[in-house]
Amino acid sequence: MATSIHEFTLTSIDGQPVSLAAYAGKVCLLVNVASRCGYTKQYKGLEELYRTYKDRGLVVLGFPSNDFGAQEPGTEAEIKTFCSTSYDVTFDMFAKVKVQGGDQAPLYNYLTTTTGNSVQWNFNKFLVDKTGKVVKYYPSAMAPEDSTLRADIEALLG
Repeated sequence: MATSIHEFTLTSIDGQPVSLAAYAGKVCLLVNVASRCGYTKQYKGLEELYRTYKDRGLVVLGFPSNDFGAQEPGTEAEIKTFCSTSYDVTFDMFAKVKVQGGDQAPLYNYLTTTTGNSVQWNFNKFLVDKTGKVVKYYPSAMAPEDSTLRADIEALLG
């Protein structure tokens, strides 16, 4: 069983392997995203959060998933174009993953097993400390602008 997110390698939205060990020393907010969801507007808040805290060590990692209501049907290229043209997303995005079920991505198995929270819908968030340990889970309704989320991030950034 993994002991941190740094043990996983995933595929970037551009098709390149990315070891999450590259984020060691950073606070990470992992979010399963979708382009056709009622929560899709959270992309704006996630990008703002990233831009506000990136110089202090925050990274936002977006993981497109088509698991809920087929709300992420596009290809990686289509998702990337949508995110950049609609929300000016500059945080790191990855290839589509399964966040629930029998073929759940190993990273998401680790996140859900560690927190005891299953991914309930798009835009669930997992906050990870600088050592790669999962600290907290937030449901879809927790907006990136929420003061609780921001306070948790600031506490980890130090």
